[in-house]
Amino acid sequence: MSNREMVVLSVGGVRFVTLASTLLRFPESRLAQMLNNDDQEFKLVNGEFFVDRDGTLFSYIMDFLRTLQISLPTDFSDYQRLQREAEFYGLYALANILNQEHLLKPRLEILEVRFSLQDMQAFFRIFGSCSTTVETLAEQITLFSGQQSGQNWNSPFPSQKPLVPLPLERPSHHDMVFQCGTDYSAGDQFVARYVSIKPDNRKLINGTNVLGLLLDTLLKDGFRLISTRTVSSEEKVECYSFERMQKPAGITIMVNQTPGSSGAAQVKRSQVQKGK
Repeated sequence: MSNREMVVLSVGGVRFVTLASTLLRFPESRLAQMLNNDDQEFKLVNGEFFVDRDGTLFSYIMDFLRTLQISLPTDFSDYQRLQREAEFYGLYALANILNQEHLLKPRLEILEVRFSLQDMQAFFRIFGSCSTTVETLAEQITLFSGQQSGQNWNSPFPSQKPLVPLPLERPSHHDMVFQCGTDYSAGDQFVARYVSIKPDNRKLINGTNVLGLLLDTLLKDGFRLISTRTVSSEEKVECYSFERMQKPAGITIMVNQTPGSSGAAQVKRSQVQKGK
């Protein structure tokens, strides 16, 4: 059979049309053997291969064969049944991954924003259970500093003097610290610190405005506000707690398809998409 020849399968009454080359990606699988009429489980009826298995789960099998990637819905729960189907078809690379459900299941992320107002300055500290999410958020936040004349908390725009970018404080991979506002220096001079959060291009000095933009950014990124509490009434520290379900990193099966290969497979976990 030519690799480009179309093959029709009826799996539990659900019809699938694909190429022979797709089914031959794993030469030792039962689907590859089926093409040579070497497997009695598959009956050739009127030009279609029939097998009495779960047609709905086979759609995930076909997606895997076409893309060599595992992509399951966030509400998927039939890991054991799909693993059993993968084993039936002799796709052991897929079955081994499905046996490790923790690699495929969405995980709960927790993120906490602590906010404190002191005189004309606002202090922020962000903690996150996922270091990748914190790193992505850190790339969105830019700090600026400059000595301003006659500048105060309520000035909506920075002066025309150039501002100097400042690095974020990163006590660990799971948190960051920054501040904004004005600090008295000498005479009518103030040290002003501004915050910009992408994709918003404004440079904000008012801590309340920065807090509002930060919370809005997190909500747009899929987080859900679950609680607000006062951590320290004396220091006026407020804590905003968020959570979201983070999709797992994509998993790709790399297949060695060199001539004479037995279809050996390696697992490669793709990088998590930033901000996702």
